[in-house]
Amino acid sequence: MVMGRTLFILVLCLWIPLEVVGRKEPFYSPTTVNSTVSSRPKVVKFGALFNMDSVIGRSALPAIMAAVKDVNSSTSILPGIDLQVILHDTNCSAFLGTMEALQLMENDVVAVVGPVSSGIAHVISHVVNELHVPLLSFGATDPTLSALQYPYFVRTTQNDYFQMYAIADFVDYYRWKKVIAIYVDDDNGRNGVSVLGDAMSKKRAKISYKAAFPPEAKESDISDLLNEVNLMESRVYVLHVNPDHGLAIFSIAKRLRMMDSGYVWIATDWLPSVLDSLDSPDTDTMDLLQGVVAFRHHIPDTDLKKSFLSRLKSQRDNETVSFNSYALYAYDSVWLAARALDAYLNEGGNVSFSSDPKLRDTNGSMLQLASLRTFDGGPQFLKTILGMNFTGLSGQVEFDMDKNLVHPAYDILNIGGSGSRRIGYWSNHSGLSVIAPEVLYEKKSSKTSLKSNQELYSVIWPGEATTTPRGWVFPNNGQPLRIAVPNRVSYTDFVSKSKNPPGVQGYCIDVFEAALKLLNYPVPRQYILFGNGERNPSYNELVEQVAQNNFDAVVGDVTIVTNRTRIVDFTQPFMPSGLVVVVPVEEKKSSPWSFLEPFTAQMWLVTGAFFLFVGTAVWILEHRHNPEFRGSPRKQLITVFWFSFSTMFFSHRENTVSGLGRLVLIIWLFVVLIINSSYTASLTSILTVQQLSSQIEGIDSLISSTQPIGIQDGSFARKYLIDDLNIAESRIVTLKNMEDYIDALQRGPKAGGVVAVVDELPYIEVLMSRTDCKFTTVGQEFTKSGWGFVSIFICMSMVKDSICSSIK
Repeated sequence: MVMGRTLFILVLCLWIPLEVVGRKEPFYSPTTVNSTVSSRPKVVKFGALFNMDSVIGRSALPAIMAAVKDVNSSTSILPGIDLQVILHDTNCSAFLGTMEALQLMENDVVAVVGPVSSGIAHVISHVVNELHVPLLSFGATDPTLSALQYPYFVRTTQNDYFQMYAIADFVDYYRWKKVIAIYVDDDNGRNGVSVLGDAMSKKRAKISYKAAFPPEAKESDISDLLNEVNLMESRVYVLHVNPDHGLAIFSIAKRLRMMDSGYVWIATDWLPSVLDSLDSPDTDTMDLLQGVVAFRHHIPDTDLKKSFLSRLKSQRDNETVSFNSYALYAYDSVWLAARALDAYLNEGGNVSFSSDPKLRDTNGSMLQLASLRTFDGGPQFLKTILGMNFTGLSGQVEFDMDKNLVHPAYDILNIGGSGSRRIGYWSNHSGLSVIAPEVLYEKKSSKTSLKSNQELYSVIWPGEATTTPRGWVFPNNGQPLRIAVPNRVSYTDFVSKSKNPPGVQGYCIDVFEAALKLLNYPVPRQYILFGNGERNPSYNELVEQVAQNNFDAVVGDVTIVTNRTRIVDFTQPFMPSGLVVVVPVEEKKSSPWSFLEPFTAQMWLVTGAFFLFVGTAVWILEHRHNPEFRGSPRKQLITVFWFSFSTMFFSHRENTVSGLGRLVLIIWLFVVLIINSSYTASLTSILTVQQLSSQIEGIDSLISSTQPIGIQDGSFARKYLIDDLNIAESRIVTLKNMEDYIDALQRGPKAGGVVAVVDELPYIEVLMSRTDCKFTTVGQEFTKSGWGFVSIFICMSMVKDSICSSIK
């Protein structure tokens, strides 16, 4: 912006007047304000300022002249007024363009149509802002020209802001995450690519490299640039250049074999502008563009448009072969100025110009600043222009609050064969669709529902490929993935150092290598041990190293926890895991008297007394009526004992005949059944089940106790117990390896050990399998997580998908 103002001042200093040089006036002489007023002028002049010898200019010039002719032939717009156009050529130079603009302003024009170049528009906007003359540009698409800094700049074509969001939607549709932007290093190129970067970031993608070249770059410079990007990872290229030199880039890319299968080329609207300007593109040109996807301004195919193009082609000169979309925007720009001027005059506006007090000649000045006059009705005329609403050749001409044309839309073309085919549309209302935007507007469908159903027809990519390119390769100049591996000293079955290639081993390495084998391309990688080998490394520090880009990924027994997922990405879990509580168990040796252990001595005495009591009660009730309970005193005593103890095994032979005897017997047999069942269960437990040597029954009882707790060195369990479960840090004891686990649990808290160990289930399963069941878990898992591989690189997503496939 500062350079634009400097250039403007420089041009003013070099602008030599036609009058005699050296006329002096007092520095503080009073300034007179001259004003010419015309309520309904006979002639109204507007300027046309653009590079006429360009792809866009050659199409726009006949359209502008046709529009002037049509306006002057109209009986409803500007009746009785002759609309005249003053043509000035910018010659594609900001310096010359500014000089031409100053000369144009001497003619008291009410509006200027043009320019085509965004860089020139930036400079000229300062001129028209000062003189209050609206600048209607049909070709300057730089998004930053919509800033409040340029109130008199009115864009009558589509803003590149929308085109870049269309490209971002297209890239996201095919799930590519990185693109390389190749562009001309000017205002239009830089600012357009900047918007593309913002649009890509909203899709969780990015521009991996911005390849810029100067406007007048040599072929060797472009070749070196393409060679550079060809060594990079991304194979999706967005080409945002000017129409006059864009085809040369494809010619060089073809020579470098960058138009083969696997590459993706996305061109902005410059390419359709070139092709539409050619009546029938030659075979050599089309061969360069096979498989390219291009975006073109969407213009409804109306009868008005067809009639105009037919009429224009019948009047074309030798140089203008065909016409692109910018010709239609240029035609509508003239009509916009004419309709707005007609409305302005009908509302009582005057076409008058006044000398600007700030533009005055000073002593010794060689500038003819007084010849530059301000359009008095400029502010009101600008307001009228922005309020216009009519249907032109390019569609609906209406401006939103940001001074952009409403309903921005693009055709998405796929170049192939001797021409191109439309594979879909994009609009800010519907996103990607195979239905024309104007049809969807008529249906008044919900914007949310439309954007949730994105659709395009199939594309034939470079190299005549019909399958969607992957969009990336491992760069030729790239480094292998730096994969960190925990250098564990305990539970080395999962991951550990190895003397054999690749230098690491374990279950986690095997899973990762198996996942890589499912990919249809190689993954260069280098395993790097993390840790000193004397103790387990801190896994939180390891994850932070990945977040800081010191490593590309981590392969190992890394638990997926919330605080880690905030800074890195994880694959799907390949091993379920959760924290459990481990306590020691004590196995009691069986003895010959084990059968007495189910009941206490008191219980044995009470049970025996009940047997005698029941036997005596039944004898009393039966011996008078039942001969089986009669006989000598010795026989009757033996009968009482026999009957009582035989009921324990339900083997008594004596029958009961009295009612009371039978009632007592039934109750007693039920009691005997309970005694037998309890005895059998207790004896079985004593003989087969080990007994816990602590009172810990789960995480709740562990929290409520005050005894020390063991954890694995480097585990996230320490932070979890302290921060989430509020366990005092003084209770936490760090254990380095499995031997420390065994020693601490066996010694117990009274001998300097721990009451329990809290660790992840996979480690505990290994511990119990190697200690002959000396330890056991109590309670349930109180965290649910898993082990995953860590990465911050998009390319690792393919490995993640492979892991998911292997798990399924």
